[in-house]
Amino acid sequence: MGGKSSLRGRCVQPCRRQYSQKSRKHRFFSCQDLSVDVLAKVLLSIPRVGTWKIEGRKKGPHYVFYTARAYRLLRDHGNDPKMKKSALGLLSRALGRPGTHYNFLPQRPQYPVNPAGQTGSGLLVGRLKGSRQKPFINAREALLPGDILRLGYEDETGHTTKRVGRSVPKGGRLDFRFTPKAVPVKGAPVFLTDRRETELVGMIAELEKNLGPISGQSSFESPFKPRLPVGIGHKGRVTELTVQRRPTGSVLRPGSGFWLSSQTDLRLSAKRKANVWWWLPPVVWPQDEDEIRMLVDSAVGKGARHFVLNAPWQAAFFNRRKDLNLWAGPFCNLANPLAIAVAKSLGISGVIVSPELGREDYLQLPRHSPLPLGMVIAGSWPLCVARTLAQEVKTYQPFSSPRGEQAWVAKYDGDYWVYPNWKIDLRSHKKMLQKAGYRLFVDLIEPVPKTVKLKQRKGLWNWDGKLL
Repeated sequence: MGGKSSLRGRCVQPCRRQYSQKSRKHRFFSCQDLSVDVLAKVLLSIPRVGTWKIEGRKKGPHYVFYTARAYRLLRDHGNDPKMKKSALGLLSRALGRPGTHYNFLPQRPQYPVNPAGQTGSGLLVGRLKGSRQKPFINAREALLPGDILRLGYEDETGHTTKRVGRSVPKGGRLDFRFTPKAVPVKGAPVFLTDRRETELVGMIAELEKNLGPISGQSSFESPFKPRLPVGIGHKGRVTELTVQRRPTGSVLRPGSGFWLSSQTDLRLSAKRKANVWWWLPPVVWPQDEDEIRMLVDSAVGKGARHFVLNAPWQAAFFNRRKDLNLWAGPFCNLANPLAIAVAKSLGISGVIVSPELGREDYLQLPRHSPLPLGMVIAGSWPLCVARTLAQEVKTYQPFSSPRGEQAWVAKYDGDYWVYPNWKIDLRSHKKMLQKAGYRLFVDLIEPVPKTVKLKQRKGLWNWDGKLL
């Protein structure tokens, strides 16, 4: 949304914003942090688990320090109730977001989305008091010089960050200064989002000392030379594929595709099904594997020969049969020749590359691809496919982003598909792409609810977007 793709390094966290549907306005897609402290005992009982990775991407040293210390306590003293309580206390002070166990405790499931709540990270240390000219807080926690405070929430007026310049005892007063146009509202929450405790600063200094001086650039040259696969060239006829949710009408055009699901009617005449491409769902949950396997076996038994897999492991459904035409679909996110070479080793016949690519990537990839390539050139491409939807969001009803962009949610089997009210459309570049080497062009047809009005938009997606 807004032309920003997280897979191109441009995420601006639209999931954290407020969305509106009819008269309701909430953070419908803002998940809480996933906390798996309840799995510590279970993980310790599995011999083949040798490492626990603490998620720390884009986190400060304080978060890493407290979280790693908490899980070390759970690992070494998880059977001691007092130590477990101490570990949970450390997690609460790690300056992250509120945590949820989601479905890891089946007897006590927790919903990961709280639309009516706020999901900003940090430890609440006070609320703004005083006048607009002299705002202040009475700190609920002792503050240290260098602490980073966040005032308010990102999508609210006056949101800003401040660095603490002096020590403030618990209960002490901390005054703020703002420009007249950037004063947060009275009562705005103030969060501690990052800090450097004395103990942590000492640990970092000791680590840096152990690293020793870093010398200048080394003259050593790595002997590694990347070897890209040899491309297969640009031979072969061009196929156009139209993919729908289910068959409609009595006549199928050549190059028809349908999503394979429990709602799909596989009873097609031999003449109709000869050239049908059956698309597997991008996500198959463990409890659904048997049903999908039965659908695949049934389709093959009825003469189906063309399948599009939307996760590489789905090749296991086909037992490396040589008489089938198996393509890796766009949800596999294959975007480089080395990944395509791995797909080839799994028995894949061709690849429909990720629609998240940009122009330069699209045009260069066929030169080294060891398999024929296709792409989604038009149609409805989802913003996301999710297992969970906030209960407040109604399916097949439009909702709006803070900038007025519209989307809707459709439910297929156990998944929720979120679609924008505009389509991807790269058909104006088809000749260029065909010349580059693409041999399969896909149009994804999605039923649009009557309540949704499609927007006329160029639909270039990431065509002009470079990787950051």
